[in-house]
Amino acid sequence: MQKQIGIIGGDLRLIFLSILLAKEKNIVYTYALEKAEKLKSNENIKFCTSLQELAKVSDIIIAPIPFSKNNIEINSAYSDKKVTIQDLIKNMQNKVLIAGSVNHKIYEQAEKSNVKIIDIMQNEKLTILNTIATAEGAIQRLISNTDIILHGTKILILGYGRVAKTLAQKLKGLDSKVTIAARKEEALTRGYTYGFDVVNINNIDSVLQNYDIIINTVPELILGKKQLSIIKKETYLLDLASMPGGIDFEEAKQKGIKAELALGLPGKYAPYTTAKFIKDVLKDIN
Repeated sequence: MQKQIGIIGGDLRLIFLSILLAKEKNIVYTYALEKAEKLKSNENIKFCTSLQELAKVSDIIIAPIPFSKNNIEINSAYSDKKVTIQDLIKNMQNKVLIAGSVNHKIYEQAEKSNVKIIDIMQNEKLTILNTIATAEGAIQRLISNTDIILHGTKILILGYGRVAKTLAQKLKGLDSKVTIAARKEEALTRGYTYGFDVVNINNIDSVLQNYDIIINTVPELILGKKQLSIIKKETYLLDLASMPGGIDFEEAKQKGIKAELALGLPGKYAPYTTAKFIKDVLKDIN
């Protein structure tokens, strides 16, 4: 059954999603994507001139992942338009809005306009699938930012959640020497059963100097001034945790340690595949 789907703003993931949905004979209405040249030759993709038009013709509206950087305007990398969350919700009364990483305060605004928000990044299936793209993107950053091969390289991964598990396995496949640092005994035991060295994250100070690469996945400060004074100057630090990450970046800079906060890797390194993942998850939602 043909659907009328609205897509507003976003990055390459939503551009590819628009194309994939249009291929299935859906009519895709877009707004704040006027710079997306890939969309302009598809007869099933329409460009709306206003939020009012988008809301009027769409059964559901799909918004960016993440939804907003400042909780004021939605992310719109392919548009000069500044679309505020307030204006979007005001024009979407009685509609369903699908977005990613939505701040809890936005739900309060939506409720007043009888807008139902579905945070697609809360979907377990998509979260797990996204770890593949995140892990591969992380490996690309490791290769690009170091002068060593990953084979035989000593790598410490802080945390052992979904992303860390996938990344650790892929690095193991490249013959890196991976150590897992976690707090919970269950996580440490699981890491050990998969063949990794393990260390309690509360005791990492005694081993930090041993690693060529340290990857953080914990969304709290783990590598502060004390820890950065132990780490070798040539060690590369990669932070995959959500803002503000788990590394004191200012201190790392002062010490001459290369440190990077790498967010949104699926959208940067695998937008087409990630769009396919999103499309599959949308079927489950609908």
